[in-house]
Amino acid sequence: MPRIVVDPVTRIEGHLRIEAQVDGGAVTDAWSSGTMFRGIELILRGRDPREAWIWAQRICGVCTMVHALASVSAVEDALNIEIPDNARLVRNIIAATQTIQDHVIHFYHLHALDWVDVVSALKADPATTSRLAQSISEWPLSSAAYFRGVQDRVSALVASRQLSLFGSGYWGHPAYHLPPEANLMAVAHYLEALKFQRDFIRIHAVLGGKNPHLQTFLVGGMTTSLDPNEPGAPLNPERIDFLIQVAQSAADFVRQVYIADVLAVAGFYQDWFGRGEGLGNFMCYGAFPQGSVRDLHNFFLPRGIVLNRDLSTVHPVAPGNVTEYVAHSWYDYSDGDNTAKNPYEGQTRPRYTGPKPPYEFLDVNQKYSWLKAPRYEDKPMEVGPLARLLVAYASGQAEVKSLVDSTLAKLKAPPSALFSTLGRIAARALETQLLAGHLVGWIQELGKNMESGKLDIHNGQKWDPGTWPDTARGFGFFEAPRGSLGHWVEIENQAIKNYQEVVPSTWNAGPRDAHGQRGAYEAALLKTPVADPAQPLEILRTIHSFDPCLACAVHVVDARGKTRAREG
Repeated sequence: MPRIVVDPVTRIEGHLRIEAQVDGGAVTDAWSSGTMFRGIELILRGRDPREAWIWAQRICGVCTMVHALASVSAVEDALNIEIPDNARLVRNIIAATQTIQDHVIHFYHLHALDWVDVVSALKADPATTSRLAQSISEWPLSSAAYFRGVQDRVSALVASRQLSLFGSGYWGHPAYHLPPEANLMAVAHYLEALKFQRDFIRIHAVLGGKNPHLQTFLVGGMTTSLDPNEPGAPLNPERIDFLIQVAQSAADFVRQVYIADVLAVAGFYQDWFGRGEGLGNFMCYGAFPQGSVRDLHNFFLPRGIVLNRDLSTVHPVAPGNVTEYVAHSWYDYSDGDNTAKNPYEGQTRPRYTGPKPPYEFLDVNQKYSWLKAPRYEDKPMEVGPLARLLVAYASGQAEVKSLVDSTLAKLKAPPSALFSTLGRIAARALETQLLAGHLVGWIQELGKNMESGKLDIHNGQKWDPGTWPDTARGFGFFEAPRGSLGHWVEIENQAIKNYQEVVPSTWNAGPRDAHGQRGAYEAALLKTPVADPAQPLEILRTIHSFDPCLACAVHVVDARGKTRAREG
């Protein structure tokens, strides 16, 4: 049986290797390997807990602020700090903005090319493309002249033989099913999405000072001050109006372009609603608190676990039940590699035992990844937009249930269709629509607080380390665009004694554990059809549907242990 190696998997952040066994035209086994080492936990030891977020945020430049939020939340949990309502709202706005932008970028710039044949767009009739676009959406840029201009730009790229990221696509692959006109429409919206993300992320510039790596987080709240009477204040009535305008424009793009395109593409790939399911276990820590951030039962997207595809029951989530294995990871534990450790007792002890390059295959019977294998009550979990949507749907969240049911009706698909590669894409789009609709409301709520004189945005009651206990532990969580993110901190004598992160792509991309249980990527690839082993487009479709971000899960040394990059 041939083994396919995809290394590196491109159009992701970081370095991922997939090896897949193929028999009879389908994947019969698969292995996921992160090929660089993450060392941020080692960098944080001994530092002031109040500055941990500054370092943790540098884990990744794609998600930008997600580690900052999880980090300040972990320290606030350890020190029992409640943040003001304005800080909650600003964090919700920043987080929703990140998720919306991230999802749009993923669909158009990282994943769409798995479904869209760019070269085929040259064969399209712009007038027919215009009619297609106008039949599915009221988006104004849909004239024949507009699509002809896009086609001319693509044609000029092809003629120049300088296709850039379009140059290595599997164009003409038999798994592409979109007609030329749909391909041309998608390529046009690929370009529109570039403009969208540039304009939309200005919300981060206002609330965070910059993007990426926002600078306004603080243990106890935020530094973004509110002042209704100061024209130069970070937040005043004029800035609120600007944020509302940007958010409303984004909601229009999401509804008229992103959602319309996802539904259009899905219509040509209905068979992918039955492929790429994977584990059937889904976890969400809870997202977007609607009141006190300490209230774990009041999230816009509720926390919980769905097991074995059973949407009739939502199980509770407790961080004490999270563990990590290193049986197939290039680390060792002091008391044996087949044990499972909760992150509070977690160890980051890198030990590379893999083959020396160049090598053809990994020895997958031994250690084969720089990613650990997280488990919840010893069960592997899928995290991400699909997990959040399924937990909310199973919890009876009315807005989610209505949107999911109406979308499935349009697609003429049952709820079980969500357990799939295409289900992940649909869930990501629907989550974007939900958050775009709520973003304006959160901004307006912030404006009303300011108008009423409610201006507190930071709680400095425990800012003085002299008020801290000698030892403290805290868990900070956030539902990052790619899934459940957890930071665990142990503080001793006012400094960080131990720090561990379990990130979304570790949950999804992790290797087998000591019991041989596959991770989410590995399980999702089983039974995936492969038309041409030399062009494994189908494998990329399922892996990309998770939106991998290996920079969060691994760090930077080569196989010989030579450092390639340093923090600071």
